[in-house]
Amino acid sequence: MKLPLALMTQRAEEAVLLRSAEVEAERIVALLRIAVALGLMLTMVLAVESVRVIEEPHLRRQVGLAAATMLSYLAVGVLIYWAIGKLLFKPWMIWLAVFADCAFLLLNTFLSLLNTGVPGGALFAMPAVWMAPVVLAFGVLRLNPLRLAVMLVLIAAGFAWMILWQPPQAAPDLVERIRLTLDSPPNFMRLVMLCLAGGVLVVAAVRMRALLHRSIEEARQKANLTRYLPAKLAGRLAGGGLEAMQEGRQQEMAILFIDIRGFTTWCEGREPQEVSSLITEFRTRVESVAARTGGLIDKYIGDAAMVLFEGDLAAAQALGCAEGLAAQMNDWRRAREQAGDTGLGAGIGVHWGEVFSGVTGTQDRLEYSVFGDTVNTAARLEQLTKAQGMMVIASADLLEAAGAEPAREGWMALPPEVLRGRSKGLALYGKPKG
Repeated sequence: MKLPLALMTQRAEEAVLLRSAEVEAERIVALLRIAVALGLMLTMVLAVESVRVIEEPHLRRQVGLAAATMLSYLAVGVLIYWAIGKLLFKPWMIWLAVFADCAFLLLNTFLSLLNTGVPGGALFAMPAVWMAPVVLAFGVLRLNPLRLAVMLVLIAAGFAWMILWQPPQAAPDLVERIRLTLDSPPNFMRLVMLCLAGGVLVVAAVRMRALLHRSIEEARQKANLTRYLPAKLAGRLAGGGLEAMQEGRQQEMAILFIDIRGFTTWCEGREPQEVSSLITEFRTRVESVAARTGGLIDKYIGDAAMVLFEGDLAAAQALGCAEGLAAQMNDWRRAREQAGDTGLGAGIGVHWGEVFSGVTGTQDRLEYSVFGDTVNTAARLEQLTKAQGMMVIASADLLEAAGAEPAREGWMALPPEVLRGRSKGLALYGKPKG
């Protein structure tokens, strides 16, 4: 099933915004990666004094290994942050950063086991393992469940393999080596990594809360806009298009006016509830036909309505709406007459041409409307239906734009009419009352 062009455009815009948000999240992760690397390096420098008094070669190798890992991790963070700043970073590169995080964690942990000669059963005695919460917190910050799930699977699979791993040669002082990994300096490193993981999660929570506030604010703005603007426009404007819409633009549109005939006379002596009920029924019928034919109800003016049509099919849609409204009004008139009520007619005028469209007002009181000769002409065609005894009058411009064949579709050619405000006669076609 082929999607409408408007829906495809909307989804494409959403995809672009999502990719931009993911790159921004990776920029934050890069900054945090730099902060984590610097924080761990500082902690290691403070703890190394406790290690210097120990002559064990594997402990010194462990310090060198940790320093090399942290420097490499710092370099990755700086490189990604620089690439994003230079607009060289692409969304697909986020996966490279994900695999780099997991690789640093798993490689550092395994080299710790290999260096100390401790079997995998003592895996969680290695301080490097405690980088796992930090790495997973980065995944939370990316706000992508798939990437977080991949990280979790990779880390879990890597740790599972290491738990089963056995060193080629068991260390003679195995118990002492394991005891040293549980001493104060390693425990202090674990505490720092736990705090860093918590800090990353705090950043993630702040960011998610900001996104939630933004979502609530956009929903509130959309609700406010819907109070004053057609619902069809509210979503577009709440997404940030208000400024562009306030600037306005020239475009071709089809404009339709419909007005109830005899409404003023009918209202004399009626109860307010009866008048309100009739207007509600009229508007319900108008909205039904407009929605079916792609029309945008610009405004109601008492017992009249103004409907707009834009896009490649606007003229044909307006023509279909005019004919649909004529059928609805005829059915309504006959139903009222059969029920013993006064049958009310309607006049419909529809025209095609260039208009100015835009939003005017402030956030507290906005109005979307169209202006220009095309609008005035459509309104006068609706008024002309009274004098011509027609239910619908359409301009030849509209029929031509819609690709309609007047003779075959039941349209009657009317004498050219010089409408108020125009210097030349306008070719018109009409359809009589049903």
